[in-house]
Amino acid sequence: MALLPILEFPDPRLRTKAAQVEPAQVTTPGFQRLVDDMFETMYEAPGIGLAATQVDQHLRFMVIDTSEDKSAPMVFINPEIVQSQGGRVYQEGCLSVPGIYADVTRADTIVVRFLDREGRQQELAADGLLATCIQHEMDHLEGKLFVDYLSPLKREMVRKKLAKARRHAA
Repeated sequence: MALLPILEFPDPRLRTKAAQVEPAQVTTPGFQRLVDDMFETMYEAPGIGLAATQVDQHLRFMVIDTSEDKSAPMVFINPEIVQSQGGRVYQEGCLSVPGIYADVTRADTIVVRFLDREGRQQELAADGLLATCIQHEMDHLEGKLFVDYLSPLKREMVRKKLAKARRHAA
């Protein structure tokens, strides 16, 4: 396995809309290796979700593990929300927007349809943190970031804060 570089806001590649994964592609060694690399990258960061777009792979899939002990890895390929209810404000962060957190309102409960790591059709009802994480990662597959829910002024402040942090790190 290998750690993959994570794209950071405002990298324009984060705005790319991901393409569907062909079902025959799911079980290939190259795709399975990419899934393993994404889990390793997400756990090392550390994070609880990582969309392929964030590692410059523009395919519609993501890896998620919201457990505290890394015991519940989940792969969502070609995810589609088929039902959503309620609304909940949750303070979100993102591996592509390091060190920034903001309140975002999302559906509280969702039903998502997807292919799992073996290419089997699945449907999952999720709520709370898992539902928020799925919606957050699905936004990445559409080229959208959680900072897009902020006002233009706040989004510009985030961009400047990250640019300043990069200058100090260099």
